[in-house]
Amino acid sequence: MNLETIQCARERIAPHILTTPLLRMPALDPWLGCRAWVKLECMQGTGAFKLRGAMNRALSLTPEQLAAGIVAASSGNHGKAIAYTAKKLGAKATIVMPRTAPRVKIDAVRALGAEVILCDASERFDVAAQVCRERGATMVPPFNDETVMAGQGTLGLEILEQCPQLDTLVLPLSGGGLLGGVSTAVKAAAPHVKVCGAEPAALPRYTESLKAGHPVTVPQTRPAADALVAQTPGSLCYPYVAANTDAVAAVSDEYTLKAMKLLLMEGKLLAEPSACIGIGAVLEGYLDVRADENVCFVISGGSVGFEQLDQLKEVTYEACC
Repeated sequence: MNLETIQCARERIAPHILTTPLLRMPALDPWLGCRAWVKLECMQGTGAFKLRGAMNRALSLTPEQLAAGIVAASSGNHGKAIAYTAKKLGAKATIVMPRTAPRVKIDAVRALGAEVILCDASERFDVAAQVCRERGATMVPPFNDETVMAGQGTLGLEILEQCPQLDTLVLPLSGGGLLGGVSTAVKAAAPHVKVCGAEPAALPRYTESLKAGHPVTVPQTRPAADALVAQTPGSLCYPYVAANTDAVAAVSDEYTLKAMKLLLMEGKLLAEPSACIGIGAVLEGYLDVRADENVCFVISGGSVGFEQLDQLKEVTYEACC
């Protein structure tokens, strides 16, 4: 994967995705201590950035592969993207999801006509692989695939065009498909821009892996950022993240929820906890930013259930500086 393959992916998926808004958010400046911008992938066609990679991978399949069906393991947003893509291309989709996934995400996948299989979060990739073997279907991974990563990387090209004055870009981090693709695009096209990842402190797979110099598996837990539940960096993603990322922050659940409430109350934007974790990294003091620095936070998805909003009732937030 490189800038050329990401540019090709952009041309391939352009008829099927939205160019999402990138907004200057001065209301967040006093709280974050920088010139805040947000890239609203929560307004993407399926409500999350995942549509980019899913569509790029599906459009690369042969007619025979599409006819045999598509399978994905997903905590929610990737599954919804695959279900939407399969429906649009006339293919059958089967999505293997954790039992702990929010009901709003499970229902959204089923509403698009996909079959849903529920299992433990740690088993979802094994179960999906078994389904592929039994049915002769094609697996479309949520992150550990260079075609998927190239699709996610198209987001980076959009951001650079929409915000040429950008200094720092902060993205949610799980298996590494989003950060791997976007950081590769951004560092190739604008190497002066800092690219940072934010992952749950409860699942610090990249924090530990970057320390060790190779992918490390961490114990499965259930963070507030319910879309960021990979235990291990993708083996294909890790080298891109390691080569092109300036910093990774491990953010507590407390500050992920503070960030979600800040974005809702001060920014007037509703996003899922996982999408707010980059803001949480700044609130918690893990990413240093300046008052004159243009910092863009990727708001990666908007799948929120009422049970998640209930978590915010007692949450308070304060200025980071």
